[in-house]
Amino acid sequence: MIKKIREDLANALLRDPAARNKFEVFLTYPGVHAIWNYRISHFLWTHGFKLIARMLSNRARRRTGIEIHPAAIIGRRFFIDHGIGVVIGETTEIGDDVMLYHNVTLGARRFATGKRHPTIGNRVTIGAGAKILGPVRIADDVRIPYNRVVLEDVTFENHEYFYEI
Repeated sequence: MIKKIREDLANALLRDPAARNKFEVFLTYPGVHAIWNYRISHFLWTHGFKLIARMLSNRARRRTGIEIHPAAIIGRRFFIDHGIGVVIGETTEIGDDVMLYHNVTLGARRFATGKRHPTIGNRVTIGAGAKILGPVRIADDVRIPYNRVVLEDVTFENHEYFYEI
């Protein structure tokens, strides 16, 4: 756990030019706090303590403005910059080295059972206000620009999605 905390702090310093030191990130970064709370609630969720996991998740949402369902699967070195308004749904899967800006929604399009949220590849950046809805796949190394609504798979061949953020 200490190793992951150190990795998260180093990742925040790497990805946010405004971050001055690990101590400041540790105390003041809501995206980092949301990830730490998610990890605890995800552990509880996967070990059968679903009510406690949801309660912890809701507490983290109130404190950070970031909603991450405890059943979501999130890889390493995930970073949320600014954070407010971020929503990550129950069946979302996120790879390693992914960065989200504020007001990003990884949500469902309709009420259904089974896989209904996006799968995000490795090294993906999603700009502020972007909405990725439904069981779509975002390929590795893709950049989704700000305020984009994505309703279908994005592959490396879909060049319209490769804008500088």
